[in-house]
Amino acid sequence: MNIDSELRGDAKLLILREARIDAAGAMAFKEKVRTLIADHEDRVVLDMGQVEFLDSSGLGALVAVMKMLGRGRSLELAECGPVVSKVLTLTRMDQVFVLHDDVETALAARNAA
Repeated sequence: MNIDSELRGDAKLLILREARIDAAGAMAFKEKVRTLIADHEDRVVLDMGQVEFLDSSGLGALVAVMKMLGRGRSLELAECGPVVSKVLTLTRMDQVFVLHDDVETALAARNAA
């Protein structure tokens, strides 16, 4: 799983460099994110701009990461494309995750969650 990580203000920005989060990559996604956020105590912004497909396993992986963060930390999604946005809306997960139109808006939204 190819994910870049950088600290930007109070947020750990994770840039997902994959076109899919699906059954084939869900476990690798969770493990990679777990490693990248282990030493970060604040919010996490996931740049979904390159993700073109999200299935139920991928959605489950996002939920697992959110739960992994625990209280006081949030998982915020930025730049979800039309397919990912549709999955989030149909499953009502758009009510669970903090969503941002783009990464810069997400990074500017301190304490959004």
